Formats: sequence, structure tokens, C-alpha cells
Amino acid sequence: MKKFFDLINKNLFQSSHFPFWQKKIANKELPIITISREAGSGGKIIANKVAQKLGSPWKVYHKEIVNQIAKEAKLEKELISEVDEKHIPLIDEIIFDVFGKRYLSLSTYYKHLIKILSTIANRGYAIIVGRGGEYLLPSALKIRIICEMEQRIKWMMQFEKLTKQQAIERINLMDKKRNEFIKSIYGHDARKAHHYDLVIRTGKNLSLDDATDLIVALAKRRFKL
Repeated sequence: MKKFFDLINKNLFQSSHFPFWQKKIANKELPIITISREAGSGGKIIANKVAQKLGSPWKVYHKEIVNQIAKEAKLEKELISEVDEKHIPLIDEIIFDVFGKRYLSLSTYYKHLIKILSTIANRGYAIIVGRGGEYLLPSALKIRIICEMEQRIKWMMQFEKLTKQQAIERINLMDKKRNEFIKSIYGHDARKAHHYDLVIRTGKNLSLDDATDLIVALAKRRFKL
């Protein structure tokens, strides 16, 4: 196992080929984990378990939380107040490096969402679930959670209290919406493995706790926690 983590550390976390702007983010030493996931794969549960194991000041930010921040000025002000003032100018720089002039053509909602995600990243100690954080923050520890359909259906039925048919329909709809969202805002296919540092397939051979432990171990090495 030690050789496995040494190999991951060497190839993923000590590369000297980061673009200049990625080095600036990495040099701030602000730990960030992004989690992309298939519907019903346990990604949100894993994110919360990772935050619990890593402890304070780690926080989980998923769609519902980000949307709530976007809607309430007070919450957004509180988020900004948690960011070191010297890091605030980097928010616009991150956005420009990823989107360039295309940022101007995005909808008002997308612009606001990207600003919030960038602010969260500059706060650090953040686990961002979905919302394409892996494309906005390529120096983060980027995780993708996948799962076989049969297991996804079982978990969806269990956690969402759905019938089997309802679970199948929910999974297909959520996957479709998530893929369309990533394509529309970032122009990428979220299902392609090369966007991530690690792809984990949960299920009967690898539990949610196993996935949690693996991410926590990688995060501790990556961010020297």
C-alpha cells in the first residue's frame, strides 16, 4: 500500500509541469477537493464522510448549499469574509484563465455560480461536490465516483425512499442534467476519466467507507495535513 501511495504522490502531486496560474493556486496551500459523481453512486455521502474525518475547518459545498449562497446576500457576504484579503484578487484571475473572453457570454446565473465557486476555493479546506469544480480548479484533488447501475438503483431506493422504477428514472434524469450542465458551462464530458486524479467505483467490492478512507489518505498526502 505504501508503494501505491508513493506512486500516486510522485505522479499526481509533484509534477513540475503545472501552468503558471495553477502554481499560484497550489502555492497558496489552500486544500481543495472536488467530487464529481454519477447519480446514486454515494458521492455526496462520501463527501460528508471525508469532511467529518478530516475535521474542522473542512466544509462540504454541494449544489443546494451553493444555490443557497447565491440566493442570500448575507450568506455570500459571510463566505467572502472568510477569504484572506490577499487572495481575493486571484478570484477574477482564476475565472479568466479558465474561460477567457467566453466568460462574458455566459448567463448571469453561470457567472454568479462561477464567482461563488472561485470564492469557496480561495477560502480553502473545501470539498466541492459537482458544479464542475474540477474544471475551474485543476490544481485541486479531483475525484470521480462511479458505480454499477444495479447498485445505484439500490442506494437510490434506500436513501431517497423510491420504487425501483422511480429510482431508474431519477438516475437517468440526474445523469443527463449533470452531463448537460458540464457541457454547457465548461465544454467537457464529465464521464471522461482523464479529467480526474482518481476514479473510484463504489459497490459491493468497495464501500462508501472504503472510498472515504482512500480520499482522506490521498488528501493528507497531497496537502500535507
